[in-house]
Amino acid sequence: MIPEAFAQSTVAREGDAGAAWLAELPEIIEDLLARWDCTVDGEVAYGQVGVVVPVRGAALKVSFPHPGNDHEPDAFEVWDGRGAVKLYERDDARYAMLLERAHPSTLFEYDEDVVTIAGVLHRQLTIPAPDGLPRLSAQADGWAEALRKDAAELDHPLPAAVVDAALAVVDDLGRNQPEILIHGDFHPRNILSADREPWLAIDPKGYVGDPAYDAAIFLRTRAYHLFVGEGLLAADLLRQLRAELGQFAEASGIDPERINRWLQLIAVQSSFWGRRHGFGRARGGSHLDQILRLIDELAISWTD
Repeated sequence: MIPEAFAQSTVAREGDAGAAWLAELPEIIEDLLARWDCTVDGEVAYGQVGVVVPVRGAALKVSFPHPGNDHEPDAFEVWDGRGAVKLYERDDARYAMLLERAHPSTLFEYDEDVVTIAGVLHRQLTIPAPDGLPRLSAQADGWAEALRKDAAELDHPLPAAVVDAALAVVDDLGRNQPEILIHGDFHPRNILSADREPWLAIDPKGYVGDPAYDAAIFLRTRAYHLFVGEGLLAADLLRQLRAELGQFAEASGIDPERINRWLQLIAVQSSFWGRRHGFGRARGGSHLDQILRLIDELAISWTD
């Protein structure tokens, strides 16, 4: 029942804890299927941290126990189907949910009006936050500390003014954010086609924070797609991103200047992160070097 690729990546990331969880996972799934009276009717799918078992009329998701997944069901509960899949059942102790079933196709694979679709969907998700959810602002001190440390330790071409501009975003926007429920990981692969609505969000982190942060995360992912998928180089990519920023802002109702400033921060963070850890399938070599050169150019140009 457990896909081999998912098992391998989980052990590589989580070590012995991941292996122990994987050993228990088939029994966890069988128990939940019986408890929630579900019948499997498709192949098990998986993401980075969890598996999804298609069942009649729904989908069973079980994630590796990690603090980053703590508030996913809380966000679904508050949205109650508004812009996101519905939550039917939850088992927080086992990081499991029974969710509305959507299609496997994502907005990443769609070609038309992608940014506008995402912006309209995000407007639905932007609602007052309930009590008890983590504040994105709590990460601000860590962001600032990491920026200073990385700028000092890493071999990088970013001018001091670019790093200072990123630190200013942390001070100006990061420390005092609105009391709004945000997705926290809003990108095209976390937007699925569905029957009840054309598109629905999945995999939220459930933060309280600035909706413009979600917009910047979305556009960061778009930048990678435009570079790798469409082959746009820095100057053309920058023009396209600025146009898409305006489209997202108009569709979502978010202040474009706030999106612009969050992108300043995220571009510098991405430059440093890539140098320490790589990106996805680009862990090293010429492909990573190409991506880093592009990010550096964007970080400098975006600050200008």
